[in-house]
This record gives sequence, C-alpha cells and structure tokens, in this order.
Amino acid sequence: MLHVVTVHWNDDAWIEPQLRFLQQFAPAGHRVYASLNGIDPSFADQFHYAADLEGMHASKLNELALVVREQADPDDLLLFLDGDAFPIAPLDESLLSGLPLAAVRRSENLGDRQPHPCFCLTTVGFWFEIEGDWRRGYEWESSIGVPVTDVGGNLLGILTERNIAWRPLLRSNRVDLDPLWFGIYGDVAYHHGAGFRRKVARHVELVGNSAVRDAPTKALIPASVPVLGRAERSVRSRVARRNADRRLDAAA
Repeated sequence: MLHVVTVHWNDDAWIEPQLRFLQQFAPAGHRVYASLNGIDPSFADQFHYAADLEGMHASKLNELALVVREQADPDDLLLFLDGDAFPIAPLDESLLSGLPLAAVRRSENLGDRQPHPCFCLTTVGFWFEIEGDWRRGYEWESSIGVPVTDVGGNLLGILTERNIAWRPLLRSNRVDLDPLWFGIYGDVAYHHGAGFRRKVARHVELVGNSAVRDAPTKALIPASVPVLGRAERSVRSRVARRNADRRLDAAA
C-alpha cells in the first residue's frame, strides 16, 4: 500500500493534475492524505483524508504522517509530495534502490543538502523509527559559505547523525526554463516550485544579501578618511541593495 501526504494552500489549481498523475503512476489502491487550507471544502471528497490543519508546511506534513500511521502497516510506502508536485513515472519500492529513503535534493539551490518534501519516498515504519521531522533547524553551509536551514533540515540532521544513507533524486531536466523552478528529478517527479507563493528563491535572495553585506569592503577610499570614506560605503551598500531587489523582482 502507498500512502501519499500532501498540502494545498489557498489555491485548488494543483489538485486535479496531482491526483490525475497519481492515478496514472501510483499503485492501485493508494491513499492520499491532504491538508487543504483556504480550499473549498467540496474538494475534500477527492481525498482519502482531508483536513484544514494549522501551522507551517513542515508541521502539517508531520501531522499527516501521524494520521497515516494509524491506518498503515510499517512496511507500507509513505510518499511526501508538495501540492505543486506529482510523479511522472511509476512509483514502487524499486525507487528506494535498497535504501530506506529517496528524496529530491535541490543541489542547484546553492548546494542544498537536505531531503526536500516536494517528493520523498520511504516506509511508514522507517519514518517513525527515526522520528522523522520535516521542520527546519539543522544547518549546513551553502555554496556561498553562508549557513542555512530550510524545510527538511531536521531530517537531514537525523540522517547525518545516525549515518543513514539515502538516495538523492537530482534535477534531470532535458530543458531548463529556469535554474530552480519547473524541475524534473530523477526522471520520476515533477516539482513546479513556489506553486502557492511568490517565486522568490533562496539562491537569489542569499546571493543578493551577500552582495549587500560585502559592498562596503570594496570601497576605494579608506574608512579613516572623514566623510568621504563613510559616504562611499553608504553609496555602495545602497546600490547593492537596489540591484538585489531588482533581481528578486525579476525572479518573481
């Protein structure tokens, strides 16, 4: 049995395509458990279980997994799936390649290391054996040297501290319309990206913030020079912030 956990927020546009692709590629008899926030209650009938859960995205995933545990066997497959994601190839245990967990890893997002909840396959028993947790907290160093955490951070921490190997599903797009959005991973999952929010990615935001932070260090006038030294640093910071904001607007 495959149990699918997903979250839809303030927009029902992704419900039909997600359920359609699950019907095509998930095993017969699979069950879908959803948090439907700001969605017409009539859509609840399309899911095995649906509720308007409170809290952040990661907490909703954790809570839905608890619901699954009440109805599942430990050997049943458990798939975490973002609302704007769906399978594009058959789903079965072979995707794990003999490992306890397979998940998207968005290395293209400044070297992200954590399993991403847009698509993560494991078993019900393994998830609760390790006390799986999608919340952020555990940190790693990004490719630009800035410590970061994000959804899936604590799961990465659990796997790292217990020395548990997992299968990363990496971006496999044949055509890239964007370096992060519209991603295909491991030729098995599609993730639209920011399907329920403004499209501002950390790889754009952190690079911009880093440029603002470093701008004063590029000043030519020594800081010891009265007025001019401080003025140049101020101008460089303002220009860097303006450029960073423009990049954010362009990426949205």
